[in-house]
Amino acid sequence: MHDSQQQAAPEKTVRANDVDLAVQTFGDPAAPAILLISGAEGTMDWWEDDFTDRLAASGRYVIRYDTRDTGRSTTFPVGAPPYTQDDLLADALGVLDAHGLAAAHIVGISMGGGLAQRLGVAHPDRILSLTLISTSPGGPGGPDNPDLPPMSEALATMFAEPSPGPDWTDRDAVIAYFLAGEHAFSGTIPVDEDRVRRTAGRAFDRSPVPAAASNHWMIEGGEPIRARLGEITAPTLVLHGTADPLFPYGHAEALAREIPGASLVPLPGVGHQMPPYQVWDTVIQAIVEHTAR
Repeated sequence: MHDSQQQAAPEKTVRANDVDLAVQTFGDPAAPAILLISGAEGTMDWWEDDFTDRLAASGRYVIRYDTRDTGRSTTFPVGAPPYTQDDLLADALGVLDAHGLAAAHIVGISMGGGLAQRLGVAHPDRILSLTLISTSPGGPGGPDNPDLPPMSEALATMFAEPSPGPDWTDRDAVIAYFLAGEHAFSGTIPVDEDRVRRTAGRAFDRSPVPAAASNHWMIEGGEPIRARLGEITAPTLVLHGTADPLFPYGHAEALAREIPGASLVPLPGVGHQMPPYQVWDTVIQAIVEHTAR
């Protein structure tokens, strides 16, 4: 084991796009840079320290950040986010700018993977490579993407009859909300409840306004991007769980087919979730090899 304290820089705040973004880096700033972009509602904490440490120890400069409305970044009134996906794109580029990076390797999960695709199309000069985890070229199947497999019946029912959110001021209730979500979106690998509770608790403790993260579900998504995936020039790696109930594996196959030269690595038993530690060996090796090109 290496000393993670040597790997991690203290958390700091950068100003970008008229918001404050909380950022933390790991590893040598002279090494190839990887920007990690979280999914909806996810603070940077979900990119766990052990995961970022291992990437850094593999010779990468790893940057994670709280997207706006999460963690210690700027929050907006709950239910009325005055921004769009384009602002989230500008925030990601602002984090690169704040670190003096003309370009970086982008690793995005779920909503962050959608943002990564948009970056690849709109800002190819800023992208050294893309890694797309648990994401989709077009969202859950439907009239706009009839060829993409639909979400599981259990999830469809859950979305059709949503339960009220937690009391966002109650730490235990918020942890229970994230734990229930992990179970709903997981695959066949058992959920490590202690690990999820620990991460959710840390995210809560770092979030002055935990409820603001729900704004991510309300923002304008922008023009559909699927028709432009063929324009992506960055080397692209697709990592996807074989048991994803939201974006079944066919979504990953479509991404890999429609992005020129993309490679696809299945994650057996993984659902729609941050890669569980059981597959970290596969995920970290794949990212390190991909970002070495």
